[in-house]
Amino acid sequence: MKEWLTAREIAAEALPDLPTSKRGVNELIDREGWSQSALCRKRMGQDGGGGLEYHFELFPVLAQVAYSQKYMVVEPAPVMAPPDPDNTVSARAQEERDARLAIVAAFEKFSHGLQLGYATRVQVFCDRYNVGMIEVSKFVRETMPAISKRSLARWQATKRAGKANSLGHDPAKSRKGTGALETANGGAVKAYILGLIAHRSHLCADDVRVQCRAEFGDVLTVVSKGVETVIPMPPVRTFQHALKHLKVRYKVELLKLTNPDLYRSTMAPAGVGMLRHITEPNQMWQIDASPVDALCVDGRHSIYACIDIATRRMIFHVSRTPRASAVALLLRKAIIAWGVPDLVKTDNGSDFVARETERLFASLGIEVRRSRAYSPQEKGHIERGIGTFQRKVGPHLPGFIGHDVTDRKAIESKKAYAQRLGESDADTFGVTLTARELQDKVDEWADIKYQNTPHEGLDRRTPFQAALASTRTIRKVDERALDLLLMPVAGGGGRRIVQKQGIEINRYHYMPERIMPGTEVLVRMNTEDLGRVHAFTLDGGEYLGDAICPELSGLNPQQVAAQRKAAAKAFHEESTAPIRAKMRQIDRGGPAIDRLLEVARREVPNVIALPKREEVHETPQIVAAITAMESRTRPPETKLSGRAAEIHAELQVQQIAAPPGVTMLRTEETPQQRFRRALDMRSRLEAGERLSDQELLWLGGYEAGPEFKGLKAMYDDFGGVMSM
Repeated sequence: MKEWLTAREIAAEALPDLPTSKRGVNELIDREGWSQSALCRKRMGQDGGGGLEYHFELFPVLAQVAYSQKYMVVEPAPVMAPPDPDNTVSARAQEERDARLAIVAAFEKFSHGLQLGYATRVQVFCDRYNVGMIEVSKFVRETMPAISKRSLARWQATKRAGKANSLGHDPAKSRKGTGALETANGGAVKAYILGLIAHRSHLCADDVRVQCRAEFGDVLTVVSKGVETVIPMPPVRTFQHALKHLKVRYKVELLKLTNPDLYRSTMAPAGVGMLRHITEPNQMWQIDASPVDALCVDGRHSIYACIDIATRRMIFHVSRTPRASAVALLLRKAIIAWGVPDLVKTDNGSDFVARETERLFASLGIEVRRSRAYSPQEKGHIERGIGTFQRKVGPHLPGFIGHDVTDRKAIESKKAYAQRLGESDADTFGVTLTARELQDKVDEWADIKYQNTPHEGLDRRTPFQAALASTRTIRKVDERALDLLLMPVAGGGGRRIVQKQGIEINRYHYMPERIMPGTEVLVRMNTEDLGRVHAFTLDGGEYLGDAICPELSGLNPQQVAAQRKAAAKAFHEESTAPIRAKMRQIDRGGPAIDRLLEVARREVPNVIALPKREEVHETPQIVAAITAMESRTRPPETKLSGRAAEIHAELQVQQIAAPPGVTMLRTEETPQQRFRRALDMRSRLEAGERLSDQELLWLGGYEAGPEFKGLKAMYDDFGGVMSM
């Protein structure tokens, strides 16, 4: 509604109590002083013609009412009430609520600027609305054909209180859940009926009633308006209505219990954009398998699929049965075409968790993540990719059998029973393709059709365009090495211990040339030559050599054995040559005991132990033993010459000359005292003093002993100072 008008526009409206000519309006403006009011402004038109505009609130009251009524149309607002998180407002209640809120909003707009009391405004608005003088949309008029002053006031108060949702009323919803079967026996009957539906969904109302009679008897207890009443078991018609409403009300719960797969694919909460961080090719792949919805001449095959998350490219491999070799061939095909991925996401199928598959991933340096059991949504991209293949390719293949049992029955029904009596599936479904032909068709569809079709997840780019736009480096693998890694391992996980006869596989002996007996190896079978195997270290990281079975290779066993012995001898001589050279070097280095003692001497700490105070320990038995030994042995002859012999003779004479019964006393000296005495003697000699022959003999013997050397070293370390 236009609120600002010029004098010409006011006259053109022909409103009550206002002139109908421009001159008359201008005279009214001058007479009542509208130009001096704040509700007057310069004209705001695009033509810039000048002049003044006046707000419609300057009009007389009757003119204001007529003008508001003329241009007001009651329409529902886009958002009339706050959201209902519990979804307790039905569709009918929402319509009623929105219509009432629209009328309240229209009244507020109608009242704006009117110089009337509230009661007068309400009366005028309600009267004009009820007689159709206020134009409203069809939706509002059908929902609220008439209103009253009290109702309008109540709606306004409810809106101000923030309880707009309570303006809607649905009589059917108010009665919802109050039926006899839903409230009987404290809700136990309803719970039992829901259990019957979930357990046996094909039961009819009569069957459900019979089961309820067996469970609860012929009467039920219900509460109506706070009063407990006993009623007879309701008729079948009541059960029919109850089943209808319960199946609608508990649709999601019943679907989850009766058809978990359909619930998971259609109603289970799912994340959106969970893999948006995957933006580069080969950053993450997902692989999975599913039976093809078409028959081949040799039966039904499985389709193995791999999808690159970032580019949505897909590669397929057709296999007769699910097995680890099919996974290996799919990966070979994808790696040759795209390069080596960083991560592959699989499920927990036996073909994906097989030891051969895990070994292949480890050999190629590919990280593997497993989805949780029964959680296909964790690899939703490949699930949808296989679904796209089944929907887009399956119906066009000869031998198409449908996506489910219903489709298959419909296809079978195209032929009369008499026509298909005795026919095989190949005749019924028109099977003509071989597995090889099916593989060719699938590859061509993936390369030509799928790869060049815009994808919603790629912002309407094609997988080919997404891959072409990437600048990431692609990691490639030599095709020959890849083929070798894909060769199957020998039975028992491929682990063998080389024996004297060679490597035993299925009771055949394969003779290696350069592998020592007792070595543990990983054996891969050569698919092109059954008489040859390839041996690696257990982790597959080092190639050890080939082994040949003479029986399977058509060779002379004696000749192969002789060649093996000669090769083994040469290998052993080559490998042991450095060892034998070291053995000879060791023999030339002298006895091992000398090297042992030499190392022991180096390890002895450079510490001299000082002599400890000693005393003679004697017992009567020890004294007797010494006496006996002295009587049996003669003192050894001392071979001395020169002055030493003379001194020795004089000492002997002095000892003999001692009076009988007199023991020569010998003064006990400490090691420090003896060392000090030796130092004094040495100082006297250096000063030119002459020592006796006995002193010289003692000094020479003492300085040659360990005691003097040890104390001398300590004496020198302490700077010539030693405590005595």
